[in-house]
Formats: sequence, structure tokens, C-alpha cells
Amino acid sequence: MLDWERKELPVKRKKYDWILADNVFNNDNDPGILAGVLTNMTLAKNKTVIIIAGPTAVGKTALAIELARHFNTEIISADSRQCFKELNIGVARPSEDELRQVKHHFIASHSIHEEVTAATFEEYALQKVNELFLLHDVVVMVGGTGLYIKAFCEGLDSIPAIDPAIRQQVMKGYEEKGLPWLQEKIRQRDSLFFEKGEIQNPQRLMRALEVVEATGQSIFSFRNKDKVKRDFTIIKIGLEIQKEELHRNIHTRVDKMIGAGLVEEVRSLLPYRHLNALQTVGYAELFEYIDGTVSLEKAAEKIKAATRQYAKRQLTWFRKDAAIKWFEPQQVGEILQWIADKIK
Repeated sequence: MLDWERKELPVKRKKYDWILADNVFNNDNDPGILAGVLTNMTLAKNKTVIIIAGPTAVGKTALAIELARHFNTEIISADSRQCFKELNIGVARPSEDELRQVKHHFIASHSIHEEVTAATFEEYALQKVNELFLLHDVVVMVGGTGLYIKAFCEGLDSIPAIDPAIRQQVMKGYEEKGLPWLQEKIRQRDSLFFEKGEIQNPQRLMRALEVVEATGQSIFSFRNKDKVKRDFTIIKIGLEIQKEELHRNIHTRVDKMIGAGLVEEVRSLLPYRHLNALQTVGYAELFEYIDGTVSLEKAAEKIKAATRQYAKRQLTWFRKDAAIKWFEPQQVGEILQWIADKIK
């Protein structure tokens, strides 16, 4: 977007916000001023989080950077794998150039040795937006992990803590016996989830199975009836393109990942292949290649197929959210106008 186009839709910012921000960084006469200023800024109203959602390889990162530059703000990633510092190529982490253009948060912020969940993200993201709201009226969030976005917007279901031994048992069963085993276990133990849940998603299946094994109840029985009301405005934008184009993007991305050294990245993670963070598309298939059970060509085809299936699940999830306004990635002008109308 050209500079003159950005000026057409200026960021609406209250005069006192600028004065308060200036005091925070330039007033060193009164040691007590900082606490008062920060309190007033934290209580400032009309703060907004713009969420960009959609399937993998649709163009979310490029739009997020465009919007963040327009609003002179920062980005919080809502991706359950890009947060791991040991994973880079296989999770399509933003490039170094993209990270230089706009400051990102929840990128390479955790280790694969840590347990990172939707609850982790909710706590992290809420704290981060409150920090960013001290200086910005608008914050951009972008990602394809629907459960993380839901947790941030609505809060999480209250599910009891799971015995790590049960979790390890479920993960081991999946590693040894695959998706059909998970699906059959869920069919036997949690018929409600089998009927209404994401039974093609191994992460969701493992979570549902560990909950029913630990509590004897369906994970759906713990669903929150009341959504949490956040004290800031949330605007949701969904990106979509034609299926054929999305599939081409996915195939091109996988080929580029392998060309960029994904096999070497996966090989370096072999000692940790049992960790939950590595039970994900792009890594599981290449572990098979490194084991010698499939060719590299076959592994690449399996990654492409699994990614297409993942993209379909993402779209299914996000299309259930009536609050999302859908656009094509190139409709930047229309998106900015729609946002401007929402935050007048």
C-alpha cells in the first residue's frame, strides 16, 4: 500500500493518549508520575484488537504486517507452533525481513520442552495486549489456531488437570498406532466427541481422549456456557481464496520448505520426536523419511495432503464464527475501510 493511501484512513487516537505517552518517556521530574500515567492509560477506552484468521498459506502474515504498519502497532501471533524457538522452516515462521518490518510477539517465545496450551496463550496474549495498549489504540493478532483465538476472545473451558502419565500413554498410542487407533478409542470412550468433534485432527483427538480417560466425562461436558466479555473491542477478519489457489500455495510452500532445509531441521530434532510440539504436520512425515520407511518424494506428498486437510479443518472452524468478516487477501483497501467504519 502506498503512503498516500495510508493517510486516507488515519489512526484515531485521543490527544491525551499522546500526552500521557510523552510523559511516560520524557518526564523525569516527578518520580511518582509514571504510576499515575500508566494507570490512566490502562483505563483508556476504545482499544481494539484486529484479528486476522484463515487457513494456512492464504496470506495472513502479509496482511497482518500491512495493517500493523498502517496503524503503527505490533503483532501477536496466534499460532500454536510458531511459538517454539526450535521450529522454524516447518512452521512457516515469518521471515527475518518480515519480523524486522513489524515487531511480533509469541514467535520463538517458548521451547518445545515447555507445555504450551490454549490457556498459556490466553494468559500471554491478554498480558501482552494490555502492555501494548499503553502505547497503541490498536493491536493486530494473526494466526490459524482457532482454539487459541477462541481462548483469547471468549475464555477457556474449565477442564481438570490431566495426569502426565495419561497424556504420555495417549501420545505413545498415537505414535505407535496412528490416527485410526485414536478415532476408534474416541468412538468407544467419547461418542459425543466422535459425533461432533474434529475426528480428523490428531491433536484434538488426543486431548479429548486424555480428558475422558482422566475424568470419565466427555471434553464437551466441560464447555463454558458463558463467554468472557473482554474490556476492549475485537474485530475479526477472515481471509479466503479459491480452493485450487490455496492448494497451489500449499504445494509451493512445502516444496520451498524442503528446498530451504526442512529435512535438516527435522533431523536435528530427532532426539525430541516424542514431544507433543513435534506431533505436527511437516515433522511427523519427515521422521518417517529419516527412519527409511518412505521416500522423500512420498514424505513431501504426505505433508501436502496433511496440510490440505488441516486447511480444510481451519476453514470449517472459522466459518462457524458469525463475527468474522471475510475478504480476499488483496482487498486491503476494503479491509481498511471496513475497520475504519467499525472503530469510528
